[in-house]
Amino acid sequence: MAEAPAGVVGFLSDGASYGALGVAAAPGVPVERIETHISIVFLVGERAYKLKRAVRFSYVDYSTADLREKYCRVELELNRRTAPEIYLRVRAVTREADGALAFDGAGEAVDFVVEMRRFAQEDLLDRLAERGGLTAELLREVTDKIAAFHDAAEVVPGFGGAAAMRAVIAGNKQNLLEAAPLLERDLAQAVSDASLAALEKVAPLLEARKAGGRVRRCHGDLHLRNICLVEGKPLLFDCIEFSEEFSCIDVLYDLAFLLMDLLHRGMAGAANAVCNRYLDRTGDWGGMALLPLFISVRAAVRAHVLVAQYRKTLVEQTLTAARAYLVLAGEVLKPQVPFLVAVGGVSGTGKSTVAAALAAGLGVAPGARVVRSDVLRKRIFGVAPEVKLPVSAYESAVSARVYAAMWEQAAAVLAAGYVVVLDATFLAAAVREAAQGLAVWAGVGFFGVWLEAPVGVLEARLAGRRGDASDADVAVMRGQVLDGVVDWVRVDAAGDAVGQVMRVLGVSRETLVKKLL
Repeated sequence: MAEAPAGVVGFLSDGASYGALGVAAAPGVPVERIETHISIVFLVGERAYKLKRAVRFSYVDYSTADLREKYCRVELELNRRTAPEIYLRVRAVTREADGALAFDGAGEAVDFVVEMRRFAQEDLLDRLAERGGLTAELLREVTDKIAAFHDAAEVVPGFGGAAAMRAVIAGNKQNLLEAAPLLERDLAQAVSDASLAALEKVAPLLEARKAGGRVRRCHGDLHLRNICLVEGKPLLFDCIEFSEEFSCIDVLYDLAFLLMDLLHRGMAGAANAVCNRYLDRTGDWGGMALLPLFISVRAAVRAHVLVAQYRKTLVEQTLTAARAYLVLAGEVLKPQVPFLVAVGGVSGTGKSTVAAALAAGLGVAPGARVVRSDVLRKRIFGVAPEVKLPVSAYESAVSARVYAAMWEQAAAVLAAGYVVVLDATFLAAAVREAAQGLAVWAGVGFFGVWLEAPVGVLEARLAGRRGDASDADVAVMRGQVLDGVVDWVRVDAAGDAVGQVMRVLGVSRETLVKKLL
């Protein structure tokens, strides 16, 4: 089947064609093209024009001009939810009376393109990841964008649930086994079997979330290459418009693509930070039991898609990546024993830094759930973690609510099979005992870390703190009083954040698992 009606690709490849739009290519500079199996993007001046190929596959049908127009308009509408700065309009390519092609002319429309504002390819987040540019602040902004997008997304009760996930797993199995021997057949079979076993365990949760409105019209293709920076701010773009089965999904399945992408790149800390921030902002920790399956399924899809790509291109790097995705799909489904870690100390000792560093390497993908008292307090008051609360928000009655919320969430997440890291001051002996009692009640191991540092170090840290969930200042720290004797592992936290973590690991890394299991 032709990729487009006669002459359309040539017309869009000619910089002179865009003169009528006031978007001319630089003299002598050809129009750049970015091609996939279903579309071609033409880059000219400050604009990009996306043409849908006249193709038909099992999952997408662009075979007629009417369908291509339909999906151009759907693409514009859906992507303007998250990137109105990029998505501008749909333009028709018309054939005029003299046979020439034009944009939005008086003749018959033979094809359609989505007109977008162009951005630098170096501003794609996959490029930033390659050069170490995914800062903690940027990841936080991206996650907040995703959380807000999911919160506002349309609920679509006719999609999702266990049946939809079973269909995806079945499709993966067929494609993965067909990919052998390029992919290891035994591993492909093992991943498929483990996926089905995991699905049976979480099927009731999938159905409950579907009934509860957690299946929404999402992005559907939410990985780093589909997030870009525009004027320094992250935007989600290029969502799935051609298949509601691909885009009308559980919000955590949407998030799982990004988590999987980060894990595949060896960025476990970033994946854990994104996951914890998302759960902090949405309160959707009740769905954590689904994440290993969702991440595995996403990785398996990428594995067989890349094998298909390899067969066309014979680029060995593509096959290597496909095999790595399949290995990841299997690794994340391996069961892990949950346990409870508590990190305490007065304000300024670096509890949150240590908790985050520990969390990234503990338990099933994407790492441990960090339950932080400061974040829970902000959630109780309905504000973002970085919003400062009044002094009244720290009265004893409110703190009791915060700790009760910590125990409730930790118990649920432990039951889902995850490691939990509690991050709080734990100044009161009764609260420390409650944390250890929770571990006993849940039937899991417990490990307590107590951070200490000289007052001068604490004062300097608190004085320089910006944009953090903790509202504690020097005065608050000076008024904190430890109740009773702490029998947790005591750590000198006077050094830098990495040093703090390494000291904790040095004390516990070799014995931690043995002690807790």
